Amino acid sequence: MSRYDLTDSEWRVIEPLLPNKPRGVPRVDDRRVLNGIFWVLRSGAPWRDLPERYGPRTTCYNRFVRWRKAGVWDRLMDAVTKAHDGKVQMIDTSIVRVHQQGATGKKGDRNHCLGRSRGGLTTKIHALVDAKGRPIKLMLTAGQMSDIASAAADLITELPEGAMLLADKGYDANALRNAVTERRAWANIPPKANRKDPICFSAFLYKARNLVERFFNKAKQFRRIATRYDKLAENYLAALKLVSVRIWLRDNESSCNLWLLPSGLG
Repeated sequence: MSRYDLTDSEWRVIEPLLPNKPRGVPRVDDRRVLNGIFWVLRSGAPWRDLPERYGPRTTCYNRFVRWRKAGVWDRLMDAVTKAHDGKVQMIDTSIVRVHQQGATGKKGDRNHCLGRSRGGLTTKIHALVDAKGRPIKLMLTAGQMSDIASAAADLITELPEGAMLLADKGYDANALRNAVTERRAWANIPPKANRKDPICFSAFLYKARNLVERFFNKAKQFRRIATRYDKLAENYLAALKLVSVRIWLRDNESSCNLWLLPSGLG
């Protein structure tokens, strides 16, 4: 068993959420295929370098793309994230470099979420996480897009009443604060230096915002997230959602193991 493979407890959660195929030719073992997909995401290796123990590389890649188009990965993340703690939510962004292999997609009207700057091509990940730093919503934009204008409003559409939104001063804008207030929630965002009107801000509560930074650190341990090799933004976002599911499962598994510790060791 590779260290990148799903554990038994992780598989018990994922298996019931996968598509059921009662008729026709049985498909290749789902767990083996998923392990192959996670091996590629974690190692950052090309699909053609997939070890033989995971079966044909075309099977793993085609299953990844086909289930992305069918919305399987979206439904999997929605199901896993239903248990999120929404009382405190945090929003932030992280920029990833686009490898030259990811910049060779067909040009046209399609949005590949590629931004050009002095450092080259980049893609920006927008994330909303819960009080434990677990991802709830994810979006992609081109790297040069504004944090607020491009995705912030869409990420907080389901912010519950009475919740607190934590964000850095890059999100200090009246439009975002008003959007949070309309949902009867509170935006705890440090003011910019040029803000003239006073606002309510708690530096003590703001300390918890580091949890969203920890999420990005965990996600970028998967090398195909730390660097974008995918030509299509849809494939890169699907990979990010699969990694987010893994982060959720690992967090839940750690919590269960903590409860199993002898008294006094937790």
